[in-house]
Amino acid sequence: MNSPRTVIAYVNIAHFIDHYAMLIFAAAVIVLAPVYGMTYSELLPYATPGFVAFGAGSLATGWLGDRWSRRHMMAIFFFGIGVSLVAVGLTQTPLQLALALFAVGLFAAIYHPVGTAMLVSYASRLGREIGINGVWGNLGVASSALVTGLACQYLGWRWAFILPGLATVALGFPFMARVRHEVRVAGKGAGNARVHKSAMRRVVVSLVVTIIASSTTFNAITVALPKLFAERLSDLTTSPAMIGLLAAGTYVFGALAQYVIGRLLDRYSLKTVFLPLSLLLAPLLFVAARLGSLPLIVVSIGIIIGIFGQVTINDAMVGKYTSDEWRARAFAARYFLGFTAAGVSVGLVAWLHDRGGFALTLQALGVLCALVLVGALIFPGERHIEAGATQPAE
Repeated sequence: MNSPRTVIAYVNIAHFIDHYAMLIFAAAVIVLAPVYGMTYSELLPYATPGFVAFGAGSLATGWLGDRWSRRHMMAIFFFGIGVSLVAVGLTQTPLQLALALFAVGLFAAIYHPVGTAMLVSYASRLGREIGINGVWGNLGVASSALVTGLACQYLGWRWAFILPGLATVALGFPFMARVRHEVRVAGKGAGNARVHKSAMRRVVVSLVVTIIASSTTFNAITVALPKLFAERLSDLTTSPAMIGLLAAGTYVFGALAQYVIGRLLDRYSLKTVFLPLSLLLAPLLFVAARLGSLPLIVVSIGIIIGIFGQVTINDAMVGKYTSDEWRARAFAARYFLGFTAAGVSVGLVAWLHDRGGFALTLQALGVLCALVLVGALIFPGERHIEAGATQPAE
């Protein structure tokens, strides 16, 4: 039988790789655009197919994870995403770039439905493990901005893709040696909560509304932050490496937020944590639309805390209220909805930026994030869920 700590360790590393890989282009596009004789707004949409594949592919990968093997799917993840990153670094035209980024997104689609289902199955304390896992994903986001900025400045943009690609392929071999085709074990902190149909309707509606708003905002902000800092922090620095460092430092607060939210979810009900967090995003996005320099960095930290904390809550909702035998498919539906909406955000950022800069972009996202509060208000309290579970099903 697999060691839970070993499985969870590799799942956490895979989460780091997943977010790192998907955001290399977002940091490199600042350098890449002049290479191809294009503007930021013209080249950024070439990443859209990859982000759409990131979401749409999760339906198939989640189904295969449940019906075939989660371990085998994760092995494909390591090798597939590694080779695809190397391919991006070898591209010569924008079309080749789009195709290689599509491949990255397709293999990256494996992680969230399959890897998160593995994590929940082996978790002894659901909130803690999801929180720690979120920290690893967040560090992937932060490291991507930092390392890509350094690589682009000192090695060239191609190595920003090739080096992490080779490292990911190398990690696939010890994963295959140490993690076997898993025996499904529902962790002590995993889901299977009994929920009455009336309460479950509210859970599902809340989750759908929140995922659409928070996932679109999450992807838009993580894609746009390096460019936002490049434009609004020009009085502080114009160095790609320093911009990457500032973005990475901002993302670290998101990692801390995910860990704290995860621990709180083990102590308090979902709604008790969900509702206060939902109040953050919209006001901070409207404030950030008018800021620059150091005040922008401070407010951006608050935005990052809000969007990354919300990811932890969304995953805990799915993990708590689904059974192990179809959990990967439940996470697949969650990430299909979230990442498909997020895929649209790449083109949305480019379109809004072209028409009104980041002022219009951040204001539009602020309006969208009012839906996160709506989702928190819809979500039933713990007493409602527990009371409903004792009633006979309709």
